[in-house]
Amino acid sequence: MISASAQSGYSAYCPHTEVTWQLPRTRAAESIAKRLMEQLSSTSPPTGRLYGVLLAHTISGKPCTLHAYSGSLATAGEWVPPLTVSAQMSVLETEVLQKLNELKTKLIALDQLPVHQCYQRLAQQHAEQRHQLALTHQQRKQNRDRRRCQYQNTLEKGALSKALDRLKRESQQDSRERCRLKQLHKQTLAPLSQDIDRVQQQQRNLKQTYTALSKQWQTQMQRVYTAEMTDKYPGLILKDVVSDLQCSISASLLERAATKLLYHAAINQLSPIAMAEFWWGPPQGGYSPGQFYGASSAECQTLMRVAQIAPPSKSWIDRKLDIDARGDAARKKPSDRSGNRSGYVSNSRSQKPPVILYQDESLIVVDKPAGLLSVPGRRYQQQDSVLNRLRYQLSNDALQVVHRLDQATSGLLVLAVSPTAHKQLSQQFAQRQVGKRYEAILSQPIEIASGTISLPLWSNPQERPKQSVSAAHGRASITHFQSVHAGEHPRVQFIPQTGRTHQLRVHAAHPQGLNSPILGDGLYGGSTPTERLYLHAASLEFVHPRTHQPLCFASDVPF
Repeated sequence: MISASAQSGYSAYCPHTEVTWQLPRTRAAESIAKRLMEQLSSTSPPTGRLYGVLLAHTISGKPCTLHAYSGSLATAGEWVPPLTVSAQMSVLETEVLQKLNELKTKLIALDQLPVHQCYQRLAQQHAEQRHQLALTHQQRKQNRDRRRCQYQNTLEKGALSKALDRLKRESQQDSRERCRLKQLHKQTLAPLSQDIDRVQQQQRNLKQTYTALSKQWQTQMQRVYTAEMTDKYPGLILKDVVSDLQCSISASLLERAATKLLYHAAINQLSPIAMAEFWWGPPQGGYSPGQFYGASSAECQTLMRVAQIAPPSKSWIDRKLDIDARGDAARKKPSDRSGNRSGYVSNSRSQKPPVILYQDESLIVVDKPAGLLSVPGRRYQQQDSVLNRLRYQLSNDALQVVHRLDQATSGLLVLAVSPTAHKQLSQQFAQRQVGKRYEAILSQPIEIASGTISLPLWSNPQERPKQSVSAAHGRASITHFQSVHAGEHPRVQFIPQTGRTHQLRVHAAHPQGLNSPILGDGLYGGSTPTERLYLHAASLEFVHPRTHQPLCFASDVPF
């Protein structure tokens, strides 16, 4: 808590943009707040709380005023609503992802310390010195071998013994020379080695912290996702999330008037001009009625991030309601199986449930709809996925996805019910013992009806999520293909021998591949996107991890 005399507004510094965010408490804001106090004087709140007013401009420049209160209160009037579960998770997500990015930045900085380059340079110099010395010693040894042979053929026993002793001492001298050089190198590198050991320990600690926070965040998102699936939104869940993550954000800050005002302004694209918060009600915890209060530095950091949040897209559950309301009639599909398009529509995330085709105590095979993630992402809005849906549906948190399909790809997906099954199935995929067949519609004619594409793929950090073809950095990627139906938009079957990310999409689109992007591939095609990516995992063959019997599954191509 900061009194009015200590702070007359809100201010925070963003180290990433190097910009200071400021929101003053102006006389105009205080004047409006005092009028609000007069209105509140006619009511009797059960407990004291912070109230706030925010002066802002709309996109058109029209002034507007927002009112909010901290906590929950059944009061009539035009108040900014409390943050939804999605909104609160968005605020928490901003801080968690910033912490993860800070940890990643520290790891990169440690990896780029000069001590690494210095150590490598000296180690290379030492290697070259040892190599040159080894060549010299090799020449000396060859010379000694010739002399030894000569001595044995020409010298008598006494002289031969002395000559061989000299050769032995020369050999021992070479050994001592190697030992001295090795010791010198060790002494030279010792201080650097100690520095590198300390740096590596710091890196291990940072990686452990990063992994723990990332897993913790995934766990908390899963908890809230489950609550959302069951239409249960208790505040206790979010309070537990805040406590478990040990954020600088407190549960009370998520319910604070300033947080509500700034988030409401952000998602409605309003430009804040000034804000004022005051206490109204009986004195409590250092707060006095009618007094204005600011926020601490840590709270201002959170408020700054809230004010900078972009208008969010609809949550998966809101999109589901929209799609249910529109009905399937709004969807457009190609007019025939040759791939001719009847028109373009924008991409939207599918809310169709994955269909379970096979299930036993070891594994589950599902038919994944296009637009649904295989596994949840690192953001709350990316939690809706095959894995999370089935974990909720089957009440089994041990479920694991064995392999993945792109969000835009439909078709067969395998999940393991137990860790043992997951390990055995994963080995089959890793050792290329799984038969996979995909079917796709391409965006333009191809010149070759069948063949094999071999283009090494690399995940270039500068181009993510796109994959690049790179002979220098890429990993072997092999795809067999067969044209099923020629024409303006040919239908092709793909049989991947390897399973790289976006392999089929790159092999289809690249000039050294088929030079024909898969229809609807906005990432590699560069054309207007269709309603979906026309790529489907049509068949899958593998061995059951427990019975060792061959299994074969097929899925009807939906286009």
